[in-house]
Amino acid sequence: MYSKFGVLRGLYNLLTYLTKPALPILAKFNPKLKLFVAGRKQVFSELEKLDFSKDWAWFHAASLGEFEQAVPIMEAMKNNYPDYRILVSFYSPSGYENKKEHPLADAIVYLPIDTPKNAKRFVSMVKPKLAFFIKYDIWPNFLKELKENEIRTFLISGAFRKEQIYFKSYGSLFKESLKVFEHIFLQNESSKKLLKTINIENTTVSGDTRFDRVARQLEYNNQLDFVAQFKENKTCIVAGSTWPEDDAILLDYINTAPENVKIIIAPHEIKPEKIERLKAQIVKKTVLFSEKKDTEINQFQVLIMDTIGLLTKVYSYADIAYVGGAAGTSGLHNILEPATFGIPIIIGKNFEKFPEASQLQKLAGLFSVASAEEFKNVTTKLVEDKTFREKTGMISGHFINSNTGATSAVISYLKKHNS
Repeated sequence: MYSKFGVLRGLYNLLTYLTKPALPILAKFNPKLKLFVAGRKQVFSELEKLDFSKDWAWFHAASLGEFEQAVPIMEAMKNNYPDYRILVSFYSPSGYENKKEHPLADAIVYLPIDTPKNAKRFVSMVKPKLAFFIKYDIWPNFLKELKENEIRTFLISGAFRKEQIYFKSYGSLFKESLKVFEHIFLQNESSKKLLKTINIENTTVSGDTRFDRVARQLEYNNQLDFVAQFKENKTCIVAGSTWPEDDAILLDYINTAPENVKIIIAPHEIKPEKIERLKAQIVKKTVLFSEKKDTEINQFQVLIMDTIGLLTKVYSYADIAYVGGAAGTSGLHNILEPATFGIPIIIGKNFEKFPEASQLQKLAGLFSVASAEEFKNVTTKLVEDKTFREKTGMISGHFINSNTGATSAVISYLKKHNS
């Protein structure tokens, strides 16, 4: 009998095969998709260069955020299982292109399209001893192959919501995929309760490994001399990973900010035309990161970071942080990075899918604003009332410290169960 489950798998595979030949055509009109297609052409030739006679741990991350969640586990693997080599696969170009040379991994590739043929070839070549999927990037054919090859597979920092396909009447294919995981490490109790409704109980609420990741940032050297020179002894607001929708909220305050306030903006996109467009909207004396070499940077009130890779360190100089992405629909960026430095956080209004933001808001360490006026009111209060600012920042710092430990939960499980 051909079951409903079998029909769904067949439909999934058919859609995957039909989509695959269309991608190169669509890629001609989309630079990101062009990278998506081109990168996948090299996957198996890259894998053929590697020595898989050793023990490998495979980490799959959808994109940058999931990779950051994987980093603490990879570091712990290096420390506790030094003989293991690490393979990282990415789904998205933004993840791969930014992290393809990361020193923690012995190899970094794109994840091939999830067809039965690709999954079988990939798993049979790599033969990982352990496989870790991060948060929610679930691929039925790859998981099926891992199960058939009896490879121990785990979901790390899992987060589930009731509107996801796993909890729908037509979601049996993805429900079965979840059953492949030997153990699922979850961010919160609500996810555990949801999984229990579909009879998945091999779970542990261990928290989000990103807390471990950002907490360690305090141990590193975060010094940036040019930021110290720019800030001097003034109150500093850092607006990180901003989009045009965020600019619409920020600009009124920036253009009327008192002289004792310095502002650093780190846009999500740093294409020259977009940077110039942003700079043109600012009436305060503004300098770009790329212009800092030949200027007295302390003479400027606004600094625009037209570079990448420095935002976390820049946050260490902030007295207040605005984190972008939630003013529009692009998705809230990482609020934990600034929170670890014990500073108040301000975000836009669209953060329903980000439980850490909701939690910090309930604790009064984070403020959500829906307009330029609301942003101006909140920021003015934080700037003018130092006691209020410091109290709010302490809440953020404590929030990070009280939520670490997810990494040790995973490693403890592996040791207990003889990985």
